[in-house]
Amino acid sequence: MTLKNWTPRERPGQEPLVGTRVALEPLDWDIHGKALFEAIAGKRNHALWDYMPIGPFDDRKEFQKVFAYVVETLDWETLVIRRKGSGETLGSASYMRIREPHGSAEVGCVAFGDDLKRTPEATEAMYLMAHHVFEDLGYRRYEWKCNNANEASRRAAERFGFAFEGVFRNDMVVKGESRDTAWFAMTDADWPAIRTGFETWLSPDNFDASGQQRRSLADCR
Repeated sequence: MTLKNWTPRERPGQEPLVGTRVALEPLDWDIHGKALFEAIAGKRNHALWDYMPIGPFDDRKEFQKVFAYVVETLDWETLVIRRKGSGETLGSASYMRIREPHGSAEVGCVAFGDDLKRTPEATEAMYLMAHHVFEDLGYRRYEWKCNNANEASRRAAERFGFAFEGVFRNDMVVKGESRDTAWFAMTDADWPAIRTGFETWLSPDNFDASGQQRRSLADCR
């Protein structure tokens, strides 16, 4: 495959991503800070940060200070996930390891509040972020990485269509412990089937009157 006409891609996360159930907005602390803290921080959300390199957070000022520092120094583009209509803040996710010259980016620091976990809104948020990099910006690769011990994150990656690519042993030291990192990714060649799966699963026809799925996301692919 020749890439002689390839040009660097634009940076993701610069504009809102709007779906049927949720809208993702670039993080603005003045607009989102209070509601984002309530959704993903505080004592009831301690477990959410078990495998994250930062957190947990009990103080809003500390949350904003640390999170803003990490976003800036690591060059993340963080999106706040809000419910369509009500505007309720549900969580956040970030584009990370953005490599515009190569058309590659990672989704990470995925923090779903209690009202977002295991919902169609969560799946739509991940669909919108992937759709943006592949469809709007023409990226070639989209990554998901997690602590290899984080079974929930590994299952989520596979459910969303990321292929397992291996484990980087002794990859990081996080919170005083050695971390092996599991790598997952999808490519532009994978995306059409993954997109169809997302769109089929998210269709109202895939849910019964009680809101239960008729087919799994994997089945829809």
